[in-house]
Amino acid sequence: MGKVLLTGGSGFIAAHVIDILLEHGFETVVTVRSEDKGRRILEAHPNTPKEKLSYVIVEDVAAEGAFDEAVKSNPPFDYVLHTASPFHFNVQDPVKDFLDPAIKGTTGVLKAVKAHAPSVKRVVITSSFASIINAKKHPSVYTEKEWNPITWEEAMDHSNVYRASKTFAEKAAWDFVKNEKPNFDIATINPPLVLGPIVHYLNSLEAINTSNKRIRDMIQGTTKEKLPPTGTFIWVDVRDVALAHVRAIEVPEAGGQRFFVTAGHFSNKDLADIIRETYPDLESKLPPKDSPSDIPADIYGIDNSKSVNVLGLNYRSLKNSVADTVKSLLAVGA
Repeated sequence: MGKVLLTGGSGFIAAHVIDILLEHGFETVVTVRSEDKGRRILEAHPNTPKEKLSYVIVEDVAAEGAFDEAVKSNPPFDYVLHTASPFHFNVQDPVKDFLDPAIKGTTGVLKAVKAHAPSVKRVVITSSFASIINAKKHPSVYTEKEWNPITWEEAMDHSNVYRASKTFAEKAAWDFVKNEKPNFDIATINPPLVLGPIVHYLNSLEAINTSNKRIRDMIQGTTKEKLPPTGTFIWVDVRDVALAHVRAIEVPEAGGQRFFVTAGHFSNKDLADIIRETYPDLESKLPPKDSPSDIPADIYGIDNSKSVNVLGLNYRSLKNSVADTVKSLLAVGA
């Protein structure tokens, strides 16, 4: 099947990517920031032979030459899946905390592959709907053709910096391929809000991914007085995002493509109603039953047909995703 380097191996999406890579027969090496995280990944896959799953340490993805040693391998790598990038709202310095790690991390991987891993045929990059959305003027339908028009100056506003980091990192990747003409092609996966079961061996309730926090808050009763605003009205399940990454190295036609990976529209009211239906014991902790939905009547449309037709995705339902997410959160003490 081939050998894959997966960066950011202890992340929410990457943890699911590992499972699918192993299921599909790929020899998998993950990058992690510490021995502890690497060991936890191996311990969570006790029946996987060590030649099929291993890790290398990359402490700082934004450091010069961070991936130079990680991409060297014997036998050599065939593919790289780059999922490592910061996503949180604890911004002290927009450039240092977000923009540098995202942009330099992405271009650093591509430079390292070009210089030290001539065997690599494709690099798949976790981008985001953040690099597609135009918050000032939504198109009637979002597709892969759209780009976030955000500027560097606008990125200095802390509320914009995450979206900017994903936009600039993805643009830097496409520019690299155009200008450097490396021995590989790239594909990007662009999901919106990512829900779905957390991976228990890596996540505490305090350290879960930002998107799932809204479900955690509901089942812990911190939003029972009032339903919070939804914010982003489109979503996808993490397992479908993970599969998209793997399919993007398996399908030859995926090279040179962006993939808008989304299952459809939702609101926080939908989440609360599904939890109410699937876990009636949690009723007392949930926001009021008669809370109105805040989806605008003229909400933008979405076109995910490329991900379906090229990658073969068959998206999970919101009910399935939310129920599985709640189950995984309760299992770690929510």
